[in-house]
Amino acid sequence: MTERLTIDIFSDVMCPWCIIGYKQLQKALATLDGEIEAEVRWRPFELNPDMPPEGEDSAEHVMRKYGRSEEQAAAGRSQMAAIAEKAGYSFAYTGEEPEPRARMRNSFLAHKLLAHALRVAGPDVQTALKLALFDAHFQQRRDIGSREVLLDLAGSVGLDRAAAEAALADPKLSEFVRSEEAQAWDMNISGVPAMVVNGRFLVPGAQEPQVYVDLLRRVVARERVGATTA
Repeated sequence: MTERLTIDIFSDVMCPWCIIGYKQLQKALATLDGEIEAEVRWRPFELNPDMPPEGEDSAEHVMRKYGRSEEQAAAGRSQMAAIAEKAGYSFAYTGEEPEPRARMRNSFLAHKLLAHALRVAGPDVQTALKLALFDAHFQQRRDIGSREVLLDLAGSVGLDRAAAEAALADPKLSEFVRSEEAQAWDMNISGVPAMVVNGRFLVPGAQEPQVYVDLLRRVVARERVGATTA
């Protein structure tokens, strides 16, 4: 019998490790096909909630925030790109020429749009939107803080543009996103990705596929024990 789990991924579109972690999770779920099936939902976490609308050059951001030299930052990008390629994702630029410099962006509106997608269209469409956002940011270097860019991406996954526009302007949806971000901190989540399985089991960081396989099997085993002793 296939066991069914929910996996809530606290994540930021700005986070390269989040797409790496997701790709690794997908490999794990492929290994567990027929054994474990998971519904993936994306939850908000802003790595840089004070990022201004114009954003910041990504390389300068890393050097400033983490105290790295230009050489160290470049080496880190190369290492991360190699890990991503192994996981099945490319950070290579695919947009129009000339190639712009990568920039960090304010991601709050993207989180609002993702929350809207989950509400009105479900987890599969929300995941399609999340992946479109990752591609837009990392591969195309589009401004995912821009309402127009977000509305274009909403339309690309089948969301109604007018409804998406209304969601981006909805103050109640802003409050909801803030409450979910606060929930992450209440759960002692201070970095992403952080995956919460069945609402109870926290898996921090981007893990190797086999680590996810083992963890998900352990969750299923514990849930079975709990069910028999309840």
